[in-house]
Amino acid sequence: MTAALLPNRPALVRRSRRLNYATLAYNSLEGVLSIGAGILAGSIALVGFGTDSLIELAAGAAALWRLSADLNLARRERVEQQTLRLIGCCFLALAAYVSFEAIGALIDRTAPEQSPLGIGIAAASLLVMPFLARAKRTVALQLGSGALAAEARQTLVCTYLSAILLVGLALNALWGWWWADPVAGVAMVPLITWEGIEGVRGRSACGEDCHSGPGVA
Repeated sequence: MTAALLPNRPALVRRSRRLNYATLAYNSLEGVLSIGAGILAGSIALVGFGTDSLIELAAGAAALWRLSADLNLARRERVEQQTLRLIGCCFLALAAYVSFEAIGALIDRTAPEQSPLGIGIAAASLLVMPFLARAKRTVALQLGSGALAAEARQTLVCTYLSAILLVGLALNALWGWWWADPVAGVAMVPLITWEGIEGVRGRSACGEDCHSGPGVA
């Protein structure tokens, strides 16, 4: 039986759509609050975190486009690679932005103000994002989609960014270590860049696991 005819595949697609819509809603709120709080506090890492949320919106939209083609096998294979590369470009755009802003802050010795709101946003994301990332990756593997797995990976990266951001903002709030904030931004870059390069090259984020799920033809 082909992947498109498996009785559970439409249900998996619907579940993946729901998870992506939930992620889009959360990222929209997170992005607006983070960028606003970052501008008020002069926090490069916080603005970068908010920009990541907006870039994740683009990745989420690409994932929904991929899901729209899922039940058409011929179109699915074409959209799969295109979506993977689009999500890779989202990673690279984020890496470029954070690098530029963080290095500029270190050179100019820009000191951010304390941001309790930013700390709260980062803490909330540490709770929400791992759940969404795990759930989306599980469905991606069941559908055999490297592109959807890459988008789930970007959601997981948001968890890492939340942890780095939280440490940087907390150090600034507790001890006035202004440099911790842009250093936290720079620390985000290698992981994001690697994910972007892999995506642009069209390399699957789930490797051989994508060929073991029940939804594969």
